[in-house]
Amino acid sequence: MANSEQFCTFFLDGHFFGIPVQRVQEVIRYQEMTPVPLVPDVVRGLINLRGQIVTAVDLRSCLGLPERRAGELPMNVVIRTDDGAVSFLVDEIGDVIAVTDEAHEKPPENLQGISRSMIHGVYKLSGRLLLELDIARVLSVADTSEPAREIANAAL
Repeated sequence: MANSEQFCTFFLDGHFFGIPVQRVQEVIRYQEMTPVPLVPDVVRGLINLRGQIVTAVDLRSCLGLPERRAGELPMNVVIRTDDGAVSFLVDEIGDVIAVTDEAHEKPPENLQGISRSMIHGVYKLSGRLLLELDIARVLSVADTSEPAREIANAAL
């Protein structure tokens, strides 16, 4: 029997993405953000999550997708990292789904409009592909390391 893994799924510009569910702390509605100077463009600001300061990273920007239309508010997928919580801003939340290792493949060569380096792999599902987001790569682009957080916290 093949091993299976559960993914928290979400949508960005019509694309279906997932991250391993064990990395997800929680999913929350849009939160007001405090803009922060001197951080990468993909960092949209900081949110206060019950007293915890969390960096909000816009996945659309990370992946080179068009910006949301005016008035469209993102959702937050808060993930756990070694440096603390980080929020990924997404368009819409999906379900938690289980996929088997047998369905996993490398990203297709024709993957267009999305930064290929941000995709760890794909899972063939009935009628669509689940794009597995490479969390480490996204965090490296967003530079949510401790020095960047210190700059951001000092700006509050």
